[in-house]
Amino acid sequence: MAAGIISVGLHLTGHEPSSLVALVLAVALWLVLAADFTARLLGDRGRFRTEADTPAALTAVAATTVIGTRLSMLGWQTVAAALLALAAALWPGLLLNVVRHWRRRMPGVAFLGCVATQGLAVLAAALADAGDYDWLARAALVAFCLGLVLYVAAFLRFDLREVVGGAGDHWVAGGALSISALAGSKLTASPVWTGSAHTVLLNVTLAVLALSLVWYVVLLTAELRHLRPRYDIRRWATVFPLGMTSVACLSVAGPAGIGWLRPLGEVLLWIAVGAWLLTFAALLASHLNARLGSGRPPGPGTTAR
Repeated sequence: MAAGIISVGLHLTGHEPSSLVALVLAVALWLVLAADFTARLLGDRGRFRTEADTPAALTAVAATTVIGTRLSMLGWQTVAAALLALAAALWPGLLLNVVRHWRRRMPGVAFLGCVATQGLAVLAAALADAGDYDWLARAALVAFCLGLVLYVAAFLRFDLREVVGGAGDHWVAGGALSISALAGSKLTASPVWTGSAHTVLLNVTLAVLALSLVWYVVLLTAELRHLRPRYDIRRWATVFPLGMTSVACLSVAGPAGIGWLRPLGEVLLWIAVGAWLLTFAALLASHLNARLGSGRPPGPGTTAR
């Protein structure tokens, strides 16, 4: 997800070679995870059912739609449509399982229901625009509205203490609004919506983007005041919202006619790229430390294995 949205942002800012490198990495990771997903589905049903009940399972839908959106930008509409069909097939079952297991005081992963749903809206709107499919644009609008409802439902269960103590996934609270704004920008740019419908969509999109930027400031301030330097796998759930906020700004700038959103989006994009590189370096360092630690000679009182 993080590499995929970075690829989208680099494409929107004209850095095509770097964008393609990020896309290749995102696709490679998606294929590995898809193979693992399928292996668990076919070979370990018990573990699959357990993991399918957790919000993190919805990353399968979100990642598929992000890669599909980037491929649509390349003109690969058939492949993008196949990914939309796959994501749409996975989405209802995973979402129902996750929502059934919602509880009070949840971490930031609670917002993944919104993220996955808005991912469907973004990809459907992109394909509708590329192929002039009005029905797909209307389906995207339904997903957009449902995504906003899911955001409110998740926010009511979000533990606000995560803002100062979360391990990284608390950033999804803002990222979910950013992908909602991106979906809104795709719908606003569509010729399907005119007159008052277009005005309402534009106003809602701007309001959602404004809220996502407020979240960005709040979360960044909390990070600086309550440093969490240790690596955690959930830090990748920080990188994705950073990238998504930049892409939302870049995408809303045109349909809304707000010029300053573009340079803001470019600045936020490089922050996201830096965060991706830093998190990747921390991942490598974590694995290296684990290897070195496992290779140490046994200390006093321990038994060699």
